[in-house]
Amino acid sequence: MDRTATLSGKAVIGQSGGPTNVINQSLVGAVEEARRHGSITGFYGALHGVKGVLSEELIDLFAESSETLKRIAETPSAALGSVRKKPSPEECHEIFKVLQAHEVRFFFYIGGNDSAETTDIIFRLALEARYSIGVFHIPKTIDNDLLVTDHCPGYGSAARFVALAFMGDNLDNRALPGVKINVVMGRNAGFLTAASVLGRRREDDGPHLVYVPEAPFDKGKFLSAVEVVFKRHGRCMVAVSEGIADVAGNPIYQSGEEDSHGNVQLSGSGALGDFLADLLKRELKISRVRADTFGYMQRCFPTIVSEVDSREAREVGALAVRSAAREGLSSGSVAIRRAGEGKDYRSEYFVTPLETVAKHTRKLDARFIAPAGNNITEAFVQYALPLIGPLPNLGRFEGKRIPKKLKP
Repeated sequence: MDRTATLSGKAVIGQSGGPTNVINQSLVGAVEEARRHGSITGFYGALHGVKGVLSEELIDLFAESSETLKRIAETPSAALGSVRKKPSPEECHEIFKVLQAHEVRFFFYIGGNDSAETTDIIFRLALEARYSIGVFHIPKTIDNDLLVTDHCPGYGSAARFVALAFMGDNLDNRALPGVKINVVMGRNAGFLTAASVLGRRREDDGPHLVYVPEAPFDKGKFLSAVEVVFKRHGRCMVAVSEGIADVAGNPIYQSGEEDSHGNVQLSGSGALGDFLADLLKRELKISRVRADTFGYMQRCFPTIVSEVDSREAREVGALAVRSAAREGLSSGSVAIRRAGEGKDYRSEYFVTPLETVAKHTRKLDARFIAPAGNNITEAFVQYALPLIGPLPNLGRFEGKRIPKKLKP
């Protein structure tokens, strides 16, 4: 990565893509770090990401009190407002005009791989325009699908939500047996759906079947697997990624709506769950089949926050600012390196070139998927548990039976 001459001027930061429970930790981590560097003479927040830059909808973050920043850091969702927008080349030139007019020399963008691509485009146009500016991507995504980094800020808290939701739903399903399908976010990567297994404690705990985009979905095999589990336990819980697809890569369900990055709309509809529930009722004649779609609630549910996730989100925001203001790096994306396992888990942070993160995404590792393609391995559990924090120890009766008197 190139280094710039010492820069001095204003900074702009924006938030992009799906909100998370800890994205504001990254924002506040960046603001508080910027206050330590005299070269950053002002720190502006762009309302709704690059859309706010284009319309000069900026707020003065240095004017906010420490108490306000503390509350913002602990508040879910994107405090500046988010956006799903990939600026055109013409709009990028307009962005430069705004940055120059406000004497901006540092630009930080919090988001996923699409946001990394936007950041990379802005940096390359800055090079062409010979405009000296430090441009940094700060990672964020509940999908956990960014390249280079071991895991992504936002994932740990969303995975904790999914684990807790399945623990609760497992109790519900044991009390009133039947088939229960839960659809979890995950377009191309199954990391979040895989988190459904993290609360399993006993052999009969759900989810009993887990389907992720990385393993081709076959309707016939799905029906057979549910039938086997239902006969064994008298019930069956299923975790399904919204992006499951057949062997040819065709999504089992998709709408016709697309965002500005060309991504097909998957969340916000219960159609996939309803489709699978109807399939089971029709083919297996099971009367009690229910389906829920977690949808957007898994991103920003208050109080369900991983302490590790919160801390790491703050650190990546701070490192981006240090890299630009103190280290003099011209661009990059912050990444996390795992430096310990299990109870000894700890993390380190580093900067990787923007082009190593932009555009492309990571898949759920093959070693995390059971050979049959319908469950998750212990290797994933060991990978993910340190990221979500301790889970509750739920009770269950031992169930010592009393001998029957009338119906032996």
